[in-house]
Amino acid sequence: MPEGPSILILKQLTEKFIGQQILQAAGNAKIAKENLTGLVFEEYRIFGKQSYLVCGDCVIRIHLLLFGSYSIDEQIKPDRQLRLHLKFMNGDLYFYSCSVKLLDRRVLNDIDWQADVLSDDWSPLRARKKLKAKPEMMVCDALLDQNIFSGVGNIIKNEVLYRIGVHPESLIGHLPAKKLSALIFEARNYSFDFLRWKKDYVLKKNWLAHTKKICRKCGEPLTKSHLGITNRRSFYCEKDQKLYS
Repeated sequence: MPEGPSILILKQLTEKFIGQQILQAAGNAKIAKENLTGLVFEEYRIFGKQSYLVCGDCVIRIHLLLFGSYSIDEQIKPDRQLRLHLKFMNGDLYFYSCSVKLLDRRVLNDIDWQADVLSDDWSPLRARKKLKAKPEMMVCDALLDQNIFSGVGNIIKNEVLYRIGVHPESLIGHLPAKKLSALIFEARNYSFDFLRWKKDYVLKKNWLAHTKKICRKCGEPLTKSHLGITNRRSFYCEKDQKLYS
């Protein structure tokens, strides 16, 4: 599943379409595509893993889900499910195997933009308040809670917990104040590292825990388990990541 930094890269790649009129909308997405023709693509907003293409009074919401993808100015990929194709005077934008919804622009008013870890509006104080309201939540679930850390995915979760030395099954309410602060700080800090490495095509080379088998700190084998209510894969060191519970 694409994580927040990957969606930010997508947003940056579509900047050339901003201010352009949609000449044609096609694809198998079950939306009123005919209503999009003639609209001006005004703004590309992101909230974590979701994209909001603002076009007048309507918004096209794109979620790439687990296996979604996109392409710009390329030939249509015949082996993928083309959900939406937007044609502009200066190029083409394609979305494959994803969720596409056509919403009223007012939906943007209901989004807590301060929860997006990559946003300039990100509020660590707001994140701390939300975390403190869920003391029995495991940290592995907290990091994947899009209402708290929008844009954080499983890779970021594993790497953040390894960086700060916290076991994924630790409970929020049992974390020392410094560890809670580290959790909040690294959720954003690592996301920007992810973004930089992704652009340089070296992301996987910089993974310390995700999909790894040996701990770089102590040399012991890493544990792999599906943990928390999210039941997502966790890679962690039993020795170097302390369990707070």
